[in-house]
Amino acid sequence: LLHLVGGLERPDSGHLWLAGEKVDGYSEARWAMLRRRHIGIVFQFFNLVSNLTVADNIELPALLAGVSPRQARRSRAELLQELGLEGRDRSMPGELSGGEQQRVALARALVNNPALLLADEPAGSLDSKGTRDVTRLLSRFHRRGQSILMVTHDARMASAADRVISFFDGRTADDAALGDGGTARPGVSGVLELRD
Repeated sequence: LLHLVGGLERPDSGHLWLAGEKVDGYSEARWAMLRRRHIGIVFQFFNLVSNLTVADNIELPALLAGVSPRQARRSRAELLQELGLEGRDRSMPGELSGGEQQRVALARALVNNPALLLADEPAGSLDSKGTRDVTRLLSRFHRRGQSILMVTHDARMASAADRVISFFDGRTADDAALGDGGTARPGVSGVLELRD
């Protein structure tokens, strides 16, 4: 699902709409532009560039999106401070703990202030403390208006969501809005819409 929504894979059937626009027919170049400007992706295994510093890993998506180097540095510094990574900007990914690497990956995904954040098992390789930290960070960004689509098998992370859609054998098994007492919501709305 995340690969479809992020344009990393094409649907076999049906249509994909983002923010009211049909996007399943976009070219790879147009998807790349959409991802750079409007979609942030946090991968389960971080996918940090091992030979780039923390600063360079975070700034790279901003520079690719056409942001000035000065603005990219400013955004990076703000995110590092917010994520508790001040002073780690010159570190290499291999020098960081798993939790720190995940926070760097989150900063990289958020540096362009995307309308949509896709998170694939964002705490899948973390211990319980790291999981709580990532859950708190995602909740904080969501409260500020960040739309987040997260895939997780962790019930603790899922319980922090406004809405939980459970899949079984590739089909929707349950669709519950947690913010209103767990009442199911029909269909899919908002930023993302999948149509048959």
